[in-house]
Amino acid sequence: MSTDRLSIFNGALRECEERKLASLTENREPRRLLDDAWTSGKGIIAFALAAKQWRFGRRSVELTPDIAVEPAFGRTHAFAQPDDYIRTCKLCSDERMNLPFLDYEVEAGYWFADVEPLYLSYISTDGNYGGDLSLWPPAFVLWVETHLASLIAPRLIGVDKANRLIKLAAMRLKEAASVDAMEDPTKFPPPGSFVLSRRGGRLSRDRGPRNRLIG
Repeated sequence: MSTDRLSIFNGALRECEERKLASLTENREPRRLLDDAWTSGKGIIAFALAAKQWRFGRRSVELTPDIAVEPAFGRTHAFAQPDDYIRTCKLCSDERMNLPFLDYEVEAGYWFADVEPLYLSYISTDGNYGGDLSLWPPAFVLWVETHLASLIAPRLIGVDKANRLIKLAAMRLKEAASVDAMEDPTKFPPPGSFVLSRRGGRLSRDRGPRNRLIG
């Protein structure tokens, strides 16, 4: 079954050992509590996506300076953070994102830098990225359901059970992050001093066979 708001609500109610909802308009206290929890602050979607650098929520864009903003002093260019921006994964000066860019300042929703363009990989709430609930991996969904359950539990089933759910949610967040990290590309270990000496004491661009893989 595809993940949607109703299925997540019912997952949270399952954690609370409560009867599931038939719809998002059902006139019951659990649904009202879940609605409040879902929209609290910037919303559960933004909260959950901000927790880690989730691979399923990543988006990459080229940033060009905002011509409407002219810095009065300091750095030359101002780059607006995207409307769907949650957190940065990479900010680079090359389009392949191999060169992390560190010489910038952040202020009032802008990055200020002396080079352009910049290339950004970030966690997005856009409906085609992190905001698409159907893209959420099962371990991430389970964590969100448990976190929601912990928010409504004090009113619904009591403080003691709520504390249990808080601990369970923390454990499931670690599990979801671990599963997500396994999707990263395979990494090679850096060459040792013996290998470097065989190459004349300098790093090579050769990416040939390695004896061991990590990651």
